[in-house]
Amino acid sequence: MKHKRITMKEIAEEAGVAKSTVSRYFNNGYVKEETRERIRKVIEAHDYEPSAAASNLKAKETKTIGIVAPTINSNTSSRLLTSINNYLKEKGYTVILIDTDHDINDEIRSIEYFESMRVDGIILVATNINLIHQKLVHESDIPILIVAQHFKNGISIIYDDYRAGYAAGQYAAEKGHDNVLYLGVNRVDEAVGVQRRKGVLEALEDHHVLRIHTRETDFSFSKARKVVRHYLEDHHPTLIIAATDNLALACYKEITEKGLKVPEDISLIGFGGYEVSELLTPSLCTIRFDYKLAGQMAGATILALIKGEPVATTQVIGFELIEGGSVKNRNE
Repeated sequence: MKHKRITMKEIAEEAGVAKSTVSRYFNNGYVKEETRERIRKVIEAHDYEPSAAASNLKAKETKTIGIVAPTINSNTSSRLLTSINNYLKEKGYTVILIDTDHDINDEIRSIEYFESMRVDGIILVATNINLIHQKLVHESDIPILIVAQHFKNGISIIYDDYRAGYAAGQYAAEKGHDNVLYLGVNRVDEAVGVQRRKGVLEALEDHHVLRIHTRETDFSFSKARKVVRHYLEDHHPTLIIAATDNLALACYKEITEKGLKVPEDISLIGFGGYEVSELLTPSLCTIRFDYKLAGQMAGATILALIKGEPVATTQVIGFELIEGGSVKNRNE
């Protein structure tokens, strides 16, 4: 039975996708497997054979990448975003950045906005991956890369938060600290709020630290100061491990406000490797991630996805512990 000849536009309509997606299909560009299967079935049903012109018709590129970030104010975000921008700029792409100020709803709206703009790809620097995120990524015809949170149903680049947390907790225990406060953030943030915290606490427990306290704050300097100020009214830990360097700086401020000294009275460990931490006296002991490398990997990965090239589902960024001078060795 002879089928009526179908056009690429009609294939797109029948498969429920954009014409540009059909074009990427024929040119082996980025098309999700589920979408690719729908297009394939329409093509087979109509015995469609693309002409040479259709095969060589590239989906129109905007040469733009959308980035959705929870903040641009933090030192770590700044280094990551600068690295992504520099990498993509060298490859001829323009970056459009939206700062959501840790607002999950704004994050969702920003992804939808970028999809409506038909950017070539989207990088989400995430603090949480919920069901709405998963649905958006699953249904999007545009490649979406998740940075900073593990995404088991998609492509993600993550920091090795659990092992970094464990390294900090182990270092504290090895220096003889037996009364430790961990100042963490809301556990809605899987990476920092859950994995980093879990690493720290398990290391302390594994090394038989008996007095372990936890307090929770947000990422802000002012809120952290209030939480630590209240805690220090009734407690005197030998060491505080803060989930970020910014929180560690808040701790440092409150410790000195009480007339105490770091590390003689209270030792201090942070995460981030901020340059400003080196200006403290003594310099801050901190866990440093390679944010420049993370940005380069994010840029390379989103471009590979756009081109339909294979990429690892999860890439992990390592860390190093910078000892500084803010941890007293209580074994001496």
